[in-house]
This record gives sequence, C-alpha cells and structure tokens, in this order.
Amino acid sequence: MQRSLDALEAQVDALETRKMLGGEHDAANAIVAIHPGAGGTESQDWAEMLLRMYLKWAERKGFRRELLDYQPAEEAGLKSVTLTLTGEYAFGLMSAEAGVHRLVRISPFDQAARRHTSFASVYVWPEFDDEIEIDIPEKDLRIDTYRSSGAGGQHVNVTDSAVRLTHLPTGIVVSCQNERSQHKNRDVAMKVLKARLYDLKLKEQQDKLSQIGGAKKDIAFGSQIRSYVLQPYQMIKDHRTKYQDSQVDKVLNGDIDPFIKTYLMQKASGTLGQPSADDDV
Repeated sequence: MQRSLDALEAQVDALETRKMLGGEHDAANAIVAIHPGAGGTESQDWAEMLLRMYLKWAERKGFRRELLDYQPAEEAGLKSVTLTLTGEYAFGLMSAEAGVHRLVRISPFDQAARRHTSFASVYVWPEFDDEIEIDIPEKDLRIDTYRSSGAGGQHVNVTDSAVRLTHLPTGIVVSCQNERSQHKNRDVAMKVLKARLYDLKLKEQQDKLSQIGGAKKDIAFGSQIRSYVLQPYQMIKDHRTKYQDSQVDKVLNGDIDPFIKTYLMQKASGTLGQPSADDDV
C-alpha cells in the first residue's frame, strides 16, 4: 500500500513539475557539458562527481545517457565532458542545473588534510531536430580528426575516428569521440555545435534587449548557483532559491528533484532570486 502511495505521489509531483515547463524547447533532449574551474585537481575531481550525480539522476528519470566526449584529467577527475540526456523534458529539467557549482570539503589529495573549495560549471543546451535550420558555411569550420580514447587512456578505437569542430567566427570548439565512425562523430558534433550557436544567438539578442554588457561569470567564488559543503558540517544550498538539504550523500547520488522543482516553481512565479557572493551556507 505504501509503495503504491509513493508511486502516486511521484507521478503527481512529476506532473506538477511539467506544468511549469512551457518554454519553446523545454520538451527537448538535453546536451550537457561540465568543466572544472578554479581549484586544479580538486575541481577536476569535483567535475567527475557532478557527472556521476547527473548520470544517477537521469537513470532515476528513465533518460537515456550517452557520453559524447570525455577528456580525463591527469591525476583525477576530468578536464571536460559532454553528454546527451534523451527523454521527455530533459532540457527543461536540466536547465535548472546550468551554472557554477561549488564544493567545500577536506581534500583527498592534500596530505595535510586541509579544507579546499572547488568549482565546476554546468552548461545545458537543447538538442535540436533536423527541422531547425542553422546554416554553418564550410569556410567557417576547421575540422580536426584524432584517435578516440576513453577514461584512463584506454583507446576505444585504433583509427582517427574522433572529430573536433572549431567554429572560426565564434571560437566555439566541439568534440565527439563516442561513435566508431568518423562520419557519425562529425554528425553528432555538428548537432552539438548548432545547439551552441543557437544558444549564443539567443543570448546576444537578450543582451541587446536588456542592454547588459554580457560579461561572462568566472567559474570561481561569488558566481556559484549552489554550494555543497561536506566539511566542517554537511549542507547543500541553492543560492537562487534558498532551498537546502543536509543529506548530502542522497543528493550526490542523484536525488536533485527537490532543487529542480523549487527552481522551476520560483522561476514560474517570478520570485526567483539571484546568486550573491555574500550568500554562503
């Protein structure tokens, strides 16, 4: 009986969340990129932890997860990762996670066991279908091929099948090494590039309308949307919504729906706040 009630509550909660997802591309699949920021090895490990959190969350949601490009770091963690989450409203839900995430903990890489602060950024774009036309002239592209490799340097292919696209006018670089064929990797990389160019165009239009200078926030202190404190106490707090949870293991294992729902509710009601450098946990 309790299991049935829990399942019904989860369904009602999911329907309530979807009611707040009325954006043009909210129902689309999501393209997600994670990059470490200030903090060296610490932040590279933190980026890996965020990847694990989102993969576990996506598994809970029943989304298909696919790593497009994974660049391992030398000592621990990752230099960058790009993945797709395929499922209904994947983009609308994941867009709540876009921003800088801050971790405070006792460093496992510090022999003196000192407390360290690490940062990583999460970028989210909708995956567009072929109906959306975004023209990219060949002259605007530089195409490089290289040998695919997995985490830890394990080669997943012995040919130069991985593809790196550089959009020369904007400097945007997109890589894909997931597929076995160079042609398929190029197709996937082009899809990611189109999503990023579309997002860039929208941001430029918004900047013009609001007359904002368009300065990009650094991946460092003062620009985080959420803080994850593991030491000297345990607390995760979203600086936009003020929602917080002390069960850090649960959250890091993918239970982030309360953070997402609170963000979407406040955004829909116009009560969403802005992260503040002085707003700490």
